[in-house]
Amino acid sequence: METIAFRPGTQRNTFYRWANALALITIFYNLIEGIVSVFFGYEDGTIALFGFGLDSFVEVISGLGIWHMIRRMKQNGSENHDAFEKTALKVTGAGFYILTAGLIATASANLYQGQKPATTFWGIVVSGISIFSMWLLIHYKLKIGRRYNSQALIADANCTRACMYLSAVLLISSIGYEFTGIGMLDSLGAVGIAALSFKEGREAFEKAKGNLSCSCQGSCK
Repeated sequence: METIAFRPGTQRNTFYRWANALALITIFYNLIEGIVSVFFGYEDGTIALFGFGLDSFVEVISGLGIWHMIRRMKQNGSENHDAFEKTALKVTGAGFYILTAGLIATASANLYQGQKPATTFWGIVVSGISIFSMWLLIHYKLKIGRRYNSQALIADANCTRACMYLSAVLLISSIGYEFTGIGMLDSLGAVGIAALSFKEGREAFEKAKGNLSCSCQGSCK
């Protein structure tokens, strides 16, 4: 679908206010989450939380592309990606691939050396807040996307689920380590985040080619 087909009685400006607000919330939330996660991940020596924070920074780039698209759609209604958005998606995809390689390498080194984080308490806190926040974003993006028949917003909502899955992996590995003290759980959590980051990277490149489907959820239609 190339344009939004507004149903009778709907207000065009209402859709764009909601879509723009959701895009900005996504950007600023991921930015704050990234800063907090990287800081505590570094301080506590937990690679899972540190990698989760870097993933959030990559998501900011993707969010900027979505925000740009919403502004452009307001002018002409087209949901096809323009040059800026395609570039943002490619940078996002490359960022996820680089993050994947870095996390796997670091996790492997930690497993070999037997390194353990000081604590994964902040991983539990951050992931718990993230799961709730991502659930809210998914709910409202799907609600607005379906109401105004915007496949782009529906695709973005479904792909936000990948962020929630990342949070779930972080939560499980953080709780596991905090209660057992088994160091490899943090590294295994980082490997899980790396696997999901790889899928997000592949998805970003597919979307850059004009495919709105999400590898995390199948068809976004």
